[in-house]
Amino acid sequence: MLVVREELERREEAILAPYAMRSSQTRGRAHPEAEHPYRTAYQRDRDRIIHTTAFRRLEYKTQVFVYSEGDHYRNRLTHSIEVAQIGRTLARALGCNEDLTEAICLAHDLGHPPFGHTGEETLDDLMREHGGFDHQRQTYRIITELERRYPDFPGLNLTYEVREGVVKHDTAYDVVDARDYHPEERGTLECQLSNLADEIAYNTSDTDDGLRSGILEPQEVLGLAIGRRVLESLGEGRDFDLSVPLNRYRFIRRMVGIEVTDVVHATAARLAEYRVDSLEKLRQLPGNVATYSPELTEENLELKQFLFENFYRHYRVVRMATKADRTLRALFQAYVSEPRQLPPETLARVREAPAHLHRIVCDYIAGMTDRFAIQEYRRLFDPEERV
Repeated sequence: MLVVREELERREEAILAPYAMRSSQTRGRAHPEAEHPYRTAYQRDRDRIIHTTAFRRLEYKTQVFVYSEGDHYRNRLTHSIEVAQIGRTLARALGCNEDLTEAICLAHDLGHPPFGHTGEETLDDLMREHGGFDHQRQTYRIITELERRYPDFPGLNLTYEVREGVVKHDTAYDVVDARDYHPEERGTLECQLSNLADEIAYNTSDTDDGLRSGILEPQEVLGLAIGRRVLESLGEGRDFDLSVPLNRYRFIRRMVGIEVTDVVHATAARLAEYRVDSLEKLRQLPGNVATYSPELTEENLELKQFLFENFYRHYRVVRMATKADRTLRALFQAYVSEPRQLPPETLARVREAPAHLHRIVCDYIAGMTDRFAIQEYRRLFDPEERV
């Protein structure tokens, strides 16, 4: 049997919840294109994202640890894959469009610069007089402008709903600017679930990486409310040894399961409470419907504060962040003071629009991997390094 796009769309109509986003009902693309014979619009979007240069570069972009700290810590690519896996699980359980959710999840970090949030803060400071910088707006610029893969239009020409999912990504680390995407409307439930999938992924994986690195004290993690909840679920006591890798895997796996299950049940309850029986009604709600339970909301706040104080501000992480800041500031100043040090294709952009020199330099640096930024720093400032 040959399964064509129309059959996939019929299956969506039959299976998805009434509030879910169906690919056949997309608000479309900025540049009209013929539909694909075997893929829905959102499956096509997902594939376009995966094939971008920006997506491949995520492999060597920092989550918390710079790549040189070890091969087993998360990076932006593995984080994005984990977010997509969690997002698909949430979407499937709640009758939402898995393909749309996956596409938003895979795209959400494309605009991250090298060296994680330190890189973002540094570039924002350097660009203070030139419009600032944040990774979410940069992601949007990548998918609509900077990736050049088609002769007829800039960017990826993704559907409205994927672009909307990017601009309405509203976790604690994101800045929402939805001015061109009906800011008065709630994002699709697929968009909202992507936000929570991101939070679940970074809270649990940062806990895992913190324990693996030896920075986080196992007994302190077990003393958190979420830690006690996981132990109770596992039938274990406070003598559970998180320094044993198999125990740590088991603990983190159960933590992810608890977070996902809680979101599914709490969101289903909220949908029932508001009697959401259509996408239109969901979009008209005053706030997002995807949520944690009140109890887990408090436990996650405690976990985030714990990670901030004991992991993100640990001296080893701060040392990496400080080196990253110095590296990016030096690169930025070098390129701005002498643009002819830029590669030919980037220099061509400067010559076409010299008034946008700072933004073009920022785009170039934001696209770098950690590894390339470090290599470029050596090329520019080490007299013995080959250029």
